[in-house]
Amino acid sequence: MRLHLLCGRMAVGNDRAREKASEMFRIGVDVGGTFTDFTISNAVSGENLYFKLPSTPADPSDAIVDGISQILTIFDISAKDIAYIGHGTTVATNMIIERRGVPTGLITTKGFRDVLAIGRQTRPALYDSAVRKPEPLVDRYRRLEVGERMTAQGECLAPLDERELDAIISELASTGIEALAISFLHSYRNPEHEEVAARLVREKLPGVYVSVSSNVLPEFREFERTSTTVLNSYVGPKMEAYFDRLKRKIAEIGIGSAPMIVHSNGGLLSIETAKRLPVTTCLSGPAAGVIGAAVVSTAAGFPNLVTFDVGGTSTDVSLIVDGKPKLTSSREVAGYPVKLPMIDIHVIGAGGGSIAQVDAAKSLKVGPRSAGAQPGPVAYGRGGTEPTITDANICLNRLNPVALLDGRMPIDRAAALAAIEEKVARPLGLSVEEAAYGIIQVAAANMSRAIRAVTTEQGYDLARIALFAFGGAGPLHAAEVAREAGVEQIIVPQEPGTMCARGVLLSDVSLSFVRMQLAPVTPDSWRKACEAMRDMVTEGDQWLASENVASEARGFELSIDAHYLGQSHEIRVEVASIDDDGLNAFLRAFGAVHQATYGYENPDQQVFIVSCRLRAVGQVPKSVGAAYAGGPSIVEAKTDSRNVYFGPQDGWLDTPVYRRSALPVGETVSGPAIIDEMSSTTVVLAGQRAVIDGFGNIIISN
Repeated sequence: MRLHLLCGRMAVGNDRAREKASEMFRIGVDVGGTFTDFTISNAVSGENLYFKLPSTPADPSDAIVDGISQILTIFDISAKDIAYIGHGTTVATNMIIERRGVPTGLITTKGFRDVLAIGRQTRPALYDSAVRKPEPLVDRYRRLEVGERMTAQGECLAPLDERELDAIISELASTGIEALAISFLHSYRNPEHEEVAARLVREKLPGVYVSVSSNVLPEFREFERTSTTVLNSYVGPKMEAYFDRLKRKIAEIGIGSAPMIVHSNGGLLSIETAKRLPVTTCLSGPAAGVIGAAVVSTAAGFPNLVTFDVGGTSTDVSLIVDGKPKLTSSREVAGYPVKLPMIDIHVIGAGGGSIAQVDAAKSLKVGPRSAGAQPGPVAYGRGGTEPTITDANICLNRLNPVALLDGRMPIDRAAALAAIEEKVARPLGLSVEEAAYGIIQVAAANMSRAIRAVTTEQGYDLARIALFAFGGAGPLHAAEVAREAGVEQIIVPQEPGTMCARGVLLSDVSLSFVRMQLAPVTPDSWRKACEAMRDMVTEGDQWLASENVASEARGFELSIDAHYLGQSHEIRVEVASIDDDGLNAFLRAFGAVHQATYGYENPDQQVFIVSCRLRAVGQVPKSVGAAYAGGPSIVEAKTDSRNVYFGPQDGWLDTPVYRRSALPVGETVSGPAIIDEMSSTTVVLAGQRAVIDGFGNIIISN
């Protein structure tokens, strides 16, 4: 399989333009902080091409459109042959982290003005007096109350005071708001007051972006619902402008297909839906990587795995069981709750740029501070002075000590050695190689802890789970982390640095729906739950039709959130079909899930249904790639050998270096070994074995 990796306008590897073909092409795009990655899939042959160029943080759409334009030219593809474009983005996430949203207002039920400031009783660091909660995204003078009240049963207790609302709208307009969130108590039961308020706001303030909680998150727990709705409004205007700009620019280069947007549960949305619900795009890029890993690994025969995505500043890990990513219905973005279905991704501050330092107690710490892209690791020669994980790998010759990116990025190994000796080795009384190896071991321990948090701490046996390593630095550390965590097999996909862009092409169109029930399980409440699920199927089918999904490609995944009476946190139980007589089957399924989650079940205890959920899915064409041919022999794949340090037990070992694209399928590479490619380096430890499978994955076994 041919591989193309480009940065700017310089082709790397086989830069021969591909022959003109009549097939249709699908493009996946993932925008990162440093690079924007593309995967181009031939919809007929299954061949994948890869492309990279620097990101444009001021306007990410510039890099996307420039990249697509270059792809059309270099690979000689006609714009009319582009059938699909999918886009993973962290634009909304970065906007929240950097507090670059628009001035936002909030209208809420009288008495609940300060719910954003009060929040919950939980604290991230109970005994750390220096920890502060983030300030609400809506200033108090822009959080106003109106007279109205619905009961928990959805009955009108007090009508909406429209005269008071009119005055409130005028007051908020005078503060210069560009977006507004409306969140009334119990609107998940009856949205009538919110709908009236939204209509009046849009009539009086036609240029203001409006989010309504009963549309964004029709669930109970007013703090999370209000926070999620505010976040949607806070990023809404800028995300709306970004999506419109991207759509227009893509059309201007002659592509008739409007881009689809990845959202946080790994599905795809049309631009129109994403403009209405931009908060759903938080973490969309990492989510696409998890979806891609699930498809690729399942095809390779590994349905149970932990994804291990290591970039420059962070490590993202997520659990996949039976080919399906684990989901969560609540997490925080920059300290603000977002209660939406999303892939459960655990993030720690450990990446290639993470800084190593010795603290006052003479302990070695690695991360979460990062050198970032600028100034970056010391060895990059861009002004960095603090040693990083990347510097440690260069000192130990695990990374090429002369140049990276196929020779295009010169490396100053001597500077890295000097920094580690000054900042780590000398203070700890170690040799430079011992200090560098210690940095890698500390990082591996931190990464392993994150992996155990989503596996063994959740009742999963790591010995039966593979590690799927991607991102620029994932394959570099996977072998050490696997041994530390007790994982027996590692999977490294083709071009791991572009896995998130590849995952975009393997994602389905999807959107989640919810209906609150809040009732003990009885035959009557079960029938009502079945009725709610039927209503959601109808609504989901209508939404999929609006997304132009063919009827034969539509599917629906049902589940119920429930708990034992007296518990405060629910568990999710999958529902195979809607059956008015299926109450006993549901109770048995609930008991089994409770047993698996908490280690016990209590058949005599009353079960309480919280909500019914549906995920409407529109399946899109998927291909894990054309059959992988590989090279003729291991001997021809060897490009070099160098001394690499593997710890105090093995010391420096003469280690062969292989070019990944030249390795043959099915033949064993015995460790120690280094496997190089454009976007990543894979380390195989002594005693480990690596094999290229028929999909082009590297499978490493301990």
